[in-house]
Amino acid sequence: MSIWDGVLHGFVVAATPINLAYCFLGVLLGTFVGVLPGVGPLVTIALLLPFTFSLEPTTALIMLAGIYYGAQYGGSTTSILLNMPGETSSVITCLDGHAMARQGRAGPALAIAALGSFFAGTVATFVVALFAPALASVAIRFGPADYFSLMTLGLVGAIVLAQGSLLKALTMVILGLLLGLVGTDINSGDLRFTFGIPEMSDGINFVSLAMGVFGIGEIIRILVQHEKEGGTIIEHGRVMPTRQDLIQSAGPALRGSIIGSALGLLPGGGAALSAFASYTVEKKLARDPSRFGKGAIEGVAGPESANNAAAQTSFIPLLTLGLPSNAVMALMVGAMMIHGITPGPQIMRTEPDLFWGVVASMWIGNAMLLVLNMPLVGLWVKLLRIPYRLLYPAIILFSCIGIYSVSNSSVDLIAAAVFGLLGFVLVALRFEPAPLLLGFILGPMMEENLRRALTLSRGDPTVFVREPISVVLLIAAAALLIVIILPTVRVNREKVFAE
Repeated sequence: MSIWDGVLHGFVVAATPINLAYCFLGVLLGTFVGVLPGVGPLVTIALLLPFTFSLEPTTALIMLAGIYYGAQYGGSTTSILLNMPGETSSVITCLDGHAMARQGRAGPALAIAALGSFFAGTVATFVVALFAPALASVAIRFGPADYFSLMTLGLVGAIVLAQGSLLKALTMVILGLLLGLVGTDINSGDLRFTFGIPEMSDGINFVSLAMGVFGIGEIIRILVQHEKEGGTIIEHGRVMPTRQDLIQSAGPALRGSIIGSALGLLPGGGAALSAFASYTVEKKLARDPSRFGKGAIEGVAGPESANNAAAQTSFIPLLTLGLPSNAVMALMVGAMMIHGITPGPQIMRTEPDLFWGVVASMWIGNAMLLVLNMPLVGLWVKLLRIPYRLLYPAIILFSCIGIYSVSNSSVDLIAAAVFGLLGFVLVALRFEPAPLLLGFILGPMMEENLRRALTLSRGDPTVFVREPISVVLLIAAAALLIVIILPTVRVNREKVFAE
């Protein structure tokens, strides 16, 4: 079907009562977890994965997607009112958003964040609908060697764009690849690294790993280090911005939408990188850069538009290539595979309801966010008064119920506890766990395509440099590594992440 036929079909699918209800639930939960510091979309999606098994795949993915881009907006509320970002992508919003709040302009800052996010969501939805089918038609020509090289590029991108040490990011990717090898060999049928545990013959349970490392591990970290205390809540007052605010925000919102739409495609990039890039661009373009950090509304409009756009365009490589561009997208891959759907270029033909339904639901979800969040700012802020010592035991209880419900196996619960401790140790040692999940997801697919390519070429390893697409992807991966290893670039990168 054509793009416009697909979009129309998507709106028909997304507008069914059940999908509208779960889309609303997703953006509501997303805003909730975005407001609460320490509970991000990664943790929430990991915890809710088991509860999506009874849903249709399209409905499940619509809800999980709503959580992701809903959290990008929710994080701005506490950034502006409390100077306490609920999401990493909202850190940059604290600089000017909270400064506006201290000047008595919290309402316009919150409104511009909502309007900018909606505009960026509309632009990003158009980008997904326009470019995803074209990318999928190209991806159909990919062979096993091309897919292996593409996944290599994805892992290299995750290493390069990870915060902190490159060596630690590489270690996490390798650990994820090794964990992906546990189970039954796809060719010989031999058991690998199961240590005589029959339940491990199918490999490590994805839900146990995700919920352990990102859910339980994060809870342990916060409870061990300290119980987060809320800041001084600033009243938001009148919400609607003035005409001058809208004029000043229009350009930054447009530029932020474009930057976020582009950077959302990068492996390992996403919302946080897009928000920082947008803020840097606006500061460079400003006639008076000294205003930034002191309440410049452009410093709210640009980053908030960028992070929302990036959250949505990161679905393009997932839906068309089967390549997760960040840890949240890796969870989405896991959710689709649990439902028996393999993401990739064939998904538009085999699962048109899923593809176009999710695309259309993004615009519907952003409209819901706009209507939902403008009048409910005060309610979200009151949620910050829930003591964490009451919140987290409930989360752990529900997560254990969810893990056990997957396969009724106590081994999965033990595995989740072990991975929770592992996640806590990794964060304590400043290892970023996101590359681990990407390695775990991509590892088995890389192995399968590597073996398939070598089988078709009769064991000739030069097949990876003889195929045009494969060699271009490998050159891109090598170029990324070379650029980041250059001393001057590396120093600048570390300064950027330090800021």
